[in-house]
Amino acid sequence: MLHNDVKKVLLSEEEIKKRVQELGEAISQDYKGEELVLVCVLKGAVVFYTDLIRAIGNDVDVSLDFISCSSYGNGTVSSGEVRIMKDLDRSVEGKHVLVVEDIVDTGTTLHYLLDNLKARQAKSVKLATLLNKPERRKVDVHVDYNGFTVPDYFVIGYGLDYAERYRQLPYIGILKEEIYQ
Repeated sequence: MLHNDVKKVLLSEEEIKKRVQELGEAISQDYKGEELVLVCVLKGAVVFYTDLIRAIGNDVDVSLDFISCSSYGNGTVSSGEVRIMKDLDRSVEGKHVLVVEDIVDTGTTLHYLLDNLKARQAKSVKLATLLNKPERRKVDVHVDYNGFTVPDYFVIGYGLDYAERYRQLPYIGILKEEIYQ
């Protein structure tokens, strides 16, 4: 039923699996022998996050944490004002931090979040994202680990939603315009 709302499959389940594995290998190389705190930006990144954790090798000492922040509220357009809804459970002071996000769009939320974590005296703060929409960027955000650069469509699936729906789709699809207009 949810598939009927998809205009087109943008990234297949197989393409996503392959790319997540490649990202995990790159992260494993960069943090070999290090402790790394993976911070999942809830809710959209949770599917990518869990697959990425399994793709990171055993030579990295990984701990997990979660944060929820938003500049969207219930809309489809960023308000520009960022709020932290759920903060980290522990300090990241002196730790390598990798923020795991589903999509970098305007950059507003991520810019705020990355600066916030740096201000907490993290040893390093980097960003991994499944999807990157650079043409929508309003605030400069450096993406260290980029899954896919995608055009400016409203995308759903693999954790990404519209009105809390479609997260369970195993692929990334373009949502039909009539659904959200």
